[in-house]
Amino acid sequence: MILPKLRTNLDFIVSPVRDRPGLLIRDFFRYSDATLIVPPLLIPGLLLFDGTRTDLDLQAELTRSMGSAEIGDTAKYLIEALSRAGFLEDETHANLKLGRRLAFTKSPVRQAAHAGSAYPEETGPLRDLMQQYLGGAASTQKGILGIAAPHVSPQGGWQGYRAAYKELTPDLRDRTFIVLGTSHHGQPDRFGLTRKPFETPWGKTRIDQALVAELEAQPAALPEDYCHAVEHSIEFQVVFLQAIYGANVRVLPLLCGSFGSSMHSGGFPEDDDHVKRFLSALGEIAEREKERLFWVLGVDMAHMGLRFGDKFAARANRDEMNTVKERDNLRIDRINASDARGFWDLVKENQDDLKWCGSSPIYTFMKAVPQAHGTLHRYEQWNIDENSVVSFAGISFSSGTSRAAANPIGVGSCTL
Repeated sequence: MILPKLRTNLDFIVSPVRDRPGLLIRDFFRYSDATLIVPPLLIPGLLLFDGTRTDLDLQAELTRSMGSAEIGDTAKYLIEALSRAGFLEDETHANLKLGRRLAFTKSPVRQAAHAGSAYPEETGPLRDLMQQYLGGAASTQKGILGIAAPHVSPQGGWQGYRAAYKELTPDLRDRTFIVLGTSHHGQPDRFGLTRKPFETPWGKTRIDQALVAELEAQPAALPEDYCHAVEHSIEFQVVFLQAIYGANVRVLPLLCGSFGSSMHSGGFPEDDDHVKRFLSALGEIAEREKERLFWVLGVDMAHMGLRFGDKFAARANRDEMNTVKERDNLRIDRINASDARGFWDLVKENQDDLKWCGSSPIYTFMKAVPQAHGTLHRYEQWNIDENSVVSFAGISFSSGTSRAAANPIGVGSCTL
């Protein structure tokens, strides 16, 4: 029997469960709710699920890795466990995928995907938590047109969120908030849209349907992109906006693909004609509607350390991460100076070895609102686990010239 392929769009991490070592596997797209921990001796067998090997090959490999010919039905059990979980490219996965996508299409709302895990699912505890995160903060600028906030778990990045969201003032309440989020799992040169209101513990947002319809006409648009169903980069911004302005805040949620094609070619995102047309259309909206829009970027920056494929254990604000901080701040300087090409030139270095997962929303914003200059309010690095670090910042944007950092650079040490 030819073994099915193991899906490539799964999340693989070292098991965090002390008494269950191995490789933890879960589904980015949430077609499956299953989580598997593959024991260390079985991990070599996963490499054989490539669509060319057989169950006999797997039997031989597990015999070698386990150091015994007496492995019984281990190979059979491994195949069955992966299939039941929806982790193989087989009929089980196809049915799970179809069911989840149909459910998203039919749902009248975009349901909260991270309530109960990244933040409380009950309004009382959520209100208390948001008061803790945002209480007492005061704006330092007037007339801002946008902010950049993290999209890490609010528990880990609340000081970065606070640095950005404290700049929002009551007069912005009736604006349409264009929320640009990183599409972690979407197509690289496409923009994901949805007409579904976001439903969180606070209640339902409104969607600026007219602007969504205008952007849907672009060839680079993905209407009702399923990635919205699982993506956190916009959901977390919506929760903060609702905490400030109420449940029915009006948003235009827009997921930005990675622009990976331009990264590999050494060019710029707009070298793709469809991307260029989309950025132009968004820029026309930005200029025409500027008095009723406000921009929110849900972005993280560098991802360094063992978890992200580097060969070193990363420690926030130590060793290699001091160099990362210097390079991060060079990019932030280009953002604040409204230098889109200069920013992308830095991103392209070594095909973005810093692994900024917020580059595409930032670049999209810079092209759509070229007059926006930024002010850095807080920069952080923190360990997502003991060997890996994520960096992020709180930035505000105005149509004036950029200013120096409003607050000292912060240091984060929280965990996700």
